[in-house]
Amino acid sequence: MASIRQFQVTFDCAEPERVARFWCEVLGYVGPPAPEEFATWDDSARSLPPEQEAAAFVCVDPSGVGPRLFFQRVPEGKVVKNRLHLDVRVGTGLVGEERLATLDAECARLVAIGAVRVRLLPADEDNESCIVMQDIEGNEFCLD
Repeated sequence: MASIRQFQVTFDCAEPERVARFWCEVLGYVGPPAPEEFATWDDSARSLPPEQEAAAFVCVDPSGVGPRLFFQRVPEGKVVKNRLHLDVRVGTGLVGEERLATLDAECARLVAIGAVRVRLLPADEDNESCIVMQDIEGNEFCLD
């Protein structure tokens, strides 16, 4: 049986391009080039029926290692806690005050681009500290 080596993470959202650009900034991802027949993504969007304009956006890891992120417009807003969330790994291998300082610095950077700090989950016997946050549409993620 073959195993899956690639996957895509899909976000339901109200404003796909805005949320995608936020995550590009968080992760160092980029938008893919416009389709070959168009000079820009705006030109491509203008070729679509109005109901399909700005309905989706993609961002990719420029190194090709991380998963593709797909953002699709949905009519309903977020109501409850995510059943799945991303852990943004900025403190790997760090402990104690050094870890907290690194998490706090990244948290400040992300708050400046629209994220919301929710709470610090302090270290315990099993886990190091992490910071629970929300993206610009309220989707939870952790700085870990």
